[in-house]
Amino acid sequence: MVYNHITEMIGNTPILKVDPSITGLKNIDLYVKLELFNPFGSVKDRVAWGLIKDDIEEIREKGQTLIESSSGNTAKGIQALAMVFGTNLKVITNRIKIPEVKSILQLMGVEIEELPGQSECPDPTDPDDALAQIEKAMSNNPNKYFHTSQYTNPKNPQAHYDTTGKEIHNDLGKVDYIIGTLGTTGSTKGTAAYLQEVNPDIVKVGVVSTKGDIIPGIRTIDEMFEVGIFEKDFYNQIIAIDSMSALEWSITMMRKLGLLAGPTSGACFKGAIDYLSSVDDELTERKKAVFIACDRMEWYLSYYQKRKPEIFKLKTNKVSLRTLTEEDLRAIKMININKAQDWIQVTKPLIIDLRGSAAFKTRHIANSINIQDAYFEEITAFNVPFSNDQTVLLVCPVGDNSQKFAALLNKMGFEDVYSLEGGIVSWRDNGLPLERTSTRKKLSIGA
Repeated sequence: MVYNHITEMIGNTPILKVDPSITGLKNIDLYVKLELFNPFGSVKDRVAWGLIKDDIEEIREKGQTLIESSSGNTAKGIQALAMVFGTNLKVITNRIKIPEVKSILQLMGVEIEELPGQSECPDPTDPDDALAQIEKAMSNNPNKYFHTSQYTNPKNPQAHYDTTGKEIHNDLGKVDYIIGTLGTTGSTKGTAAYLQEVNPDIVKVGVVSTKGDIIPGIRTIDEMFEVGIFEKDFYNQIIAIDSMSALEWSITMMRKLGLLAGPTSGACFKGAIDYLSSVDDELTERKKAVFIACDRMEWYLSYYQKRKPEIFKLKTNKVSLRTLTEEDLRAIKMININKAQDWIQVTKPLIIDLRGSAAFKTRHIANSINIQDAYFEEITAFNVPFSNDQTVLLVCPVGDNSQKFAALLNKMGFEDVYSLEGGIVSWRDNGLPLERTSTRKKLSIGA
């Protein structure tokens, strides 16, 4: 088939039936909607076009620059289209976690403004909100920018209601289960909304990442409430998947289905299997289920290498965050917030704040140093910057991330390591003193 314009190639992606020998399902036929076949490689291609198609001619005539908060596929799709239509994209985003994604965006010519030192752990104390920074940029430069606003724009789910949902229905007819990942929630919500009109009894399953874990393109359930178009009650069930399971199932998609699908797709596949397996034996008639393969795997190679180094014959650390068990976490010595201030005055520990640098500079415990969590893990893999007999207190926003890093250090032989229970949020809420960074330079790694 010959196309006259790249926009004609967006959508109409194929559907593949998954072999029952892989799913283990007896009464459910599972299909995968292959959004990685879109021209720019992801489900976000539809959204990118949906967000700008009604305004792109006017945007070009006014000489405006598109602006968005995106660290991945949406930015890639918008920029690809922007270049074709003679305009450009500025991205204001939290730290881009996958280096290949950043390199691709740079190669495409995206103007990237990364907010300083965002933590891997969601931080309610961090003042650098991407959307607030976009509003500031637009206020300071009237008429310069056109905000596509993927997190709040109803055109996001509408793009999938108009296309993805209809395509699935046209190809499969009545669908009984739809499973999709939740980032902006647009793809799952829009697709499911259309399929629900055809079958009011359809079961809608959303997939998020487990708390404190990172799967590119997916949020944790706590982070979902930052998304303007998210409606928790829309879904019959929301399932949390960890990053290692996402990788395992994306590898299954590669090796058993022949699909070069990324970790987000793997998470969706795993979520589908988990939910469908729980209802399969109870069924008395044949059912159809569909999950969405969101994007390709090539731009996540470093993500695979970091979490599955053995596949690449890379040197592996016997101890890492991913090898920790629940028993390891329970063994951590926690400092109760009610006793913390007195304990610090008596013990005088090395206090390491794992948050982003912007949050640290705004408010931190006196005499603490700032080493962001992602960099702290890298540092510990080579040379821990303190002695084994040093008393250390780790601090993060709410205490869960610091607990994991304390467990990591314990496994490495550091016995006098503690985690602040409830984190900096609990410290603040209990009215304990916090400092701002003064003109005297403080150590901050990862800014």
